[in-house]
Amino acid sequence: MSTASLPDKPALEGLEAKWGPVWEEQGTYRFDRQAALDAGPDSVYAIDTPPPTASGSLHIGHVFSYTHMDLAARFQRMRGKNLFYPMGWDDNGLPTERRVQNYYGVRCDPALPYDPDFTPPFEGGDNAGSNKAADQVPISRRNFIELCERLTVEDEKQFEDLWRTLGLSVDWSQTYRTIGDEAQRVAQRAFLRNLARGEAYRADAPTLWDVTFRTAVAQAELEDKEMPGAFHRVSFHRPDGGTIEIETTRPELIPACVALVAHPDDPRYQPLFGTTVRTPLFGVEVPVVAHHLAQQDKGSGIAMVCTFGDVTDVVWWRELDLPMRPILGKDGRILAEPPQGIEGAAAAVFAELAGKTVFSAKARIVELLRESGDLIGEPRAITHPVKFFEKGDKPLEIVTTRQWYIANGARDEALNARLLERGREVEFHPDFMRVRYENWVGGLSGDWLISRQRFFGVPIPVWYRLDENGEPTGDPIVPSEDMLPVDPASMPAPGFDESQRGQANGFVGEVDIMDTWATSSLTPQIAGKWEDDPELFGLVFPYDLRSQGQDIIRTWLFSTVLRAELEHGTVPWKHAGISGFIVDPDRKKMSKSKGNVVTPAAMLDEHGSDAVRYWAASSRLGTDAAFDPQNPKQMKIGRRLAIKVLNAAKFVYSFEAPAGAAAGTDAVTEPLDIDMLATLGEVVATATRAYEEYDHARALEVTEQFFWTFTDDYLELVKERAYGSQGAAGQASAVAALQLAIDVFVRLLAPVLPFATEEVWSWTHGGEGSVHRAPWPTVAELGVEAQHGGLLPLVSEALIGIRRAKTDAKASQKTPVTRAVIAGPALLEHAAADLAAVGRIAALSFTPADEVAVVEIELGELPEA
Repeated sequence: MSTASLPDKPALEGLEAKWGPVWEEQGTYRFDRQAALDAGPDSVYAIDTPPPTASGSLHIGHVFSYTHMDLAARFQRMRGKNLFYPMGWDDNGLPTERRVQNYYGVRCDPALPYDPDFTPPFEGGDNAGSNKAADQVPISRRNFIELCERLTVEDEKQFEDLWRTLGLSVDWSQTYRTIGDEAQRVAQRAFLRNLARGEAYRADAPTLWDVTFRTAVAQAELEDKEMPGAFHRVSFHRPDGGTIEIETTRPELIPACVALVAHPDDPRYQPLFGTTVRTPLFGVEVPVVAHHLAQQDKGSGIAMVCTFGDVTDVVWWRELDLPMRPILGKDGRILAEPPQGIEGAAAAVFAELAGKTVFSAKARIVELLRESGDLIGEPRAITHPVKFFEKGDKPLEIVTTRQWYIANGARDEALNARLLERGREVEFHPDFMRVRYENWVGGLSGDWLISRQRFFGVPIPVWYRLDENGEPTGDPIVPSEDMLPVDPASMPAPGFDESQRGQANGFVGEVDIMDTWATSSLTPQIAGKWEDDPELFGLVFPYDLRSQGQDIIRTWLFSTVLRAELEHGTVPWKHAGISGFIVDPDRKKMSKSKGNVVTPAAMLDEHGSDAVRYWAASSRLGTDAAFDPQNPKQMKIGRRLAIKVLNAAKFVYSFEAPAGAAAGTDAVTEPLDIDMLATLGEVVATATRAYEEYDHARALEVTEQFFWTFTDDYLELVKERAYGSQGAAGQASAVAALQLAIDVFVRLLAPVLPFATEEVWSWTHGGEGSVHRAPWPTVAELGVEAQHGGLLPLVSEALIGIRRAKTDAKASQKTPVTRAVIAGPALLEHAAADLAAVGRIAALSFTPADEVAVVEIELGELPEA
């Protein structure tokens, strides 16, 4: 090898900008379809990549988990697999709408006409607009969607730049958007097939409702927040003049009360089952009933059932066949009209509540209860969990709406059992994450609500016929699959024209869109172009790997398994790699809501991409990683490692490699060199096995540990021989071993440090392509077996002893030694010349001992030659 290709001073700076464009130009990470067709599906390794939400900025958690995925991808590519590694953008749904509202200072009003010349009042920053609805300019649905499209495209460009800087080895020619035509076609096709098989249906039902976003919320999107509240002890009136006292945190729902419920085994209330009581203030007669979910030790042991206070109310309403008496509107305010049974003076009381928020209504009804004497004592302050939409800032309410659902096994035992079985077919990494999936499947309480009362998303592809009175009637009208994608809000139903929209005997289009997870649950089908490109889909499905965070097992992972089971009767992928959370120095999960998120761009600029990747690679799957932006120790260690790779490689490749028959493993003849390569072979075997088991942290750990032994000890021991101090044979052996080892180390570290290793590879293999297309190292290519197993550790220990002896003598490490005696195994004599050379020892002898120690050292000038 010519040394002319070596840089004067290797540096990490600028490597991302240097190699990123080269990889793109050369198609280093491009999926080779023809090669896959020639070799068959088994030659393909397909990854179902998480499409990040394109509504703001990526955070350090993204960098963490996406690096884990990329480590597996790079390893499999070097093992000879043809990687199908796409990238998607999840650009529809509530997060995008909220960002557009705040960014441009607008809000959507579907009643307004389209303005082709509309210019938003604000542009250019998240803080330029307004997050107050009253300050936002109302615009048409179409204008609003156009702004969503504009902003997500800008965000996606920034995301792609960051992913490229990080060195993700995705195939950028395989990119999709969940709002794109291809994704919409897949999502609508799957929905229509669900509908045809009876798996999708529309029903009136109590629905968790976010009053801020005015949309339904699915079970998977809930989170509990601890909120202050109060128990109010309230009297209900028995026919005999007595009372029953209940405790409630929601007295404003008394006009919605339909029953009192107690546990069937509670002796206090058993005599009252089957009787009735009247509600305070409103005098509505309601039954006293029994149900096992009532808690005897909570409050007074008897609770009021309302339409609807919480999800338990819904269960009681359904299982006890109770009437419905709703009082809350979709805006979170008390309805103007009282429910059935509230008449006369009671109606006047209700009128005082009409139009109020639940908070104002609660305050007024407490006053009224106090005045009537039905409030017993004063409210008792508590803190309790309250359900929120995960992206919302107000407690959820439960209102009755007509929504679309997909069966998910909550009410179908056979489907539930199949989904549990599919979960067992997937190999979870780590395996203990599987229980989170199983717990979710086992705890489902209702089918998957997929309709959303929003604007930017995949339209639900149905229309409804109108009768002579203009009322919807009959089954939905559906498009043929060759019409997809369709937007029923702006396209006429098949067999009708636009003039018949909303007219008697005409049609009306569905205005709801699909929940974003209803599209994201089909990422394997979207990326693989299901039905649109059967050849490609046959090569990649089922995929090999789904890589994701643990917090979306219940949403993305479960829903993807569900859709694959319903449509294909199989698992969507063979392996699921689950990353842990990033936590701050106080071990709190980093999240936007907590305000402790670190954005990655500055981190990459400061430390370099290889250092950031090293930090991520140091954590095993499923393990939380602490990160302190003020003291990023792991990144500093990673940067030091990457720099050492550059410098060690330059030093090793500065020697002319042995030529001819003496090149390669044939030139390695010295026991110390053979032992080093044999130990490296063990590292290769261990690292390979670790990557095969999705344990990238173990692979990095064993590689890094031996790399530092190689540079700090072995290289120091043999460099004098490499310079030729022991003759041609000794020099050839040292140089060949050094360069064989560096060549292997560079490939072992390539998944973690793609930029530094590519730089090194280009110095010596410039005409052979990228290191990331090079074969993964094998034990066989080292061509050696340890003849003196354990020699290198002994020599390393002896070297440490020599250095310590010089330090104890207050001498420089460069001080010549006239004579040294080392107590240690006779095996050390195989490396006597290297020890003498590196220790500047004129005469070196050994005495038998089980352990290595320098027992005597005489300092002085070396005798003249």
